[in-house]
Amino acid sequence: MGGVAGAAAGWGWFEAGWVRLRTLDVALPRLPTELAGLRIAHLSDFHLGLRSRGSLAVERAVEWVVDRSPDLIVVTGDLVSRPDGEATLRRLLDQLGNAFVVLGNHDVEHSRDPFSHAAGLPELTPERLLVDGGALVELRGRRVQLVGVDPRTYLDRRSEPWRLSDESADLRVLLCHYPGVLDFLPPGAFDLVLAGHMHDGQIALPLGRTRKFRFAHPQTRYTTGLFVRPGGTMHVSPGLGTTFVPFRFFARPEATELVLQRARH
Repeated sequence: MGGVAGAAAGWGWFEAGWVRLRTLDVALPRLPTELAGLRIAHLSDFHLGLRSRGSLAVERAVEWVVDRSPDLIVVTGDLVSRPDGEATLRRLLDQLGNAFVVLGNHDVEHSRDPFSHAAGLPELTPERLLVDGGALVELRGRRVQLVGVDPRTYLDRRSEPWRLSDESADLRVLLCHYPGVLDFLPPGAFDLVLAGHMHDGQIALPLGRTRKFRFAHPQTRYTTGLFVRPGGTMHVSPGLGTTFVPFRFFARPEATELVLQRARH
């Protein structure tokens, strides 16, 4: 029995650093022709500062994104789990260049993990830290808006990101650590929603070839991948780091490059 437990722990430790580097097409109904093929690198849940092979996954993911040179880079929260991870975070963000970033619950001390302690990140220059705010960038001659949700206002149920939505923008992207934001967005508020938090369950049990039981979030609808709802199309990142325990089982860390395409009507 001890041998089985040891083997399981060894696999979980290994998988925490076995990062998947994935390219995924995302069809959006009102995407302008000029933005078809636009590439967005989506990273999430670094949890730097903890002793975990997740830090290796983060390093490899950043190298891959830099090599891919996408049009946009976004990071959807839970950047550090302990203050001593901040120096590594800033080095990696500097490698990424001008990324757009939002905070997660671990960044603001809203966590049940006894090993996690917020670092406090008032700014992340030269990156754009979006705290219930937005930014406009021009890509391929079109205006792209990015709006970021503060996890504190979200948890206090005071978050209303749709009020920041610019209807004149050609593409509207919402960054929120929590996937549940999709359920209360008004129809058409955003074209694309990018979230994390779930770690694809982090510890999971396969149930056949296509399903699995996620121990951390067994009832959650939005665990990983793409979801289409009236409020927008959402991608939930499996994340890169770990929390509570330094293991992943059947929930590999992932860096994702989203390639935007025009939806066929």
